[in-house]
Amino acid sequence: MMETYRGVVHPWLCDIMGHLTTRHYIAMFDDASYHLAHACGVAIDPRERKTGFVDVKLEMDFIAELQAGALIIIKSGIKRLGGKSFTAYHEMRNLADDSLAATLHATSVAFDLETRKAIALSPTFRDKAAPLTIEGGGDGSGD
Repeated sequence: MMETYRGVVHPWLCDIMGHLTTRHYIAMFDDASYHLAHACGVAIDPRERKTGFVDVKLEMDFIAELQAGALIIIKSGIKRLGGKSFTAYHEMRNLADDSLAATLHATSVAFDLETRKAIALSPTFRDKAAPLTIEGGGDGSGD
């Protein structure tokens, strides 16, 4: 798995109970997904893009609470490569003790931005994603 995000749980990202709120977990995972996509050869610059991805399923597990001041890291990999879709796996960890805080399985479909239809994953994406494939598919071990 590759590192895709580092951040800090700032007080303004927390809910009334002092924990990182759900809306910010997903924002951090979303930021991580752009780094994973870039590693798979996806153009991030909108002037270069004619294709993209549509998220069709997100499954998040909250394992441990993160409070203000926590330093976090997200590592990501590819759990499954299909013909037109792939499933990414992300782990969010608390750097203080390397404890697992949350995971996200995200299934995305390759998409032609002009025709607005699903398309096959590009050979470039497949070639670059292959080394990022997780054996066993995200078991919480961090590797």
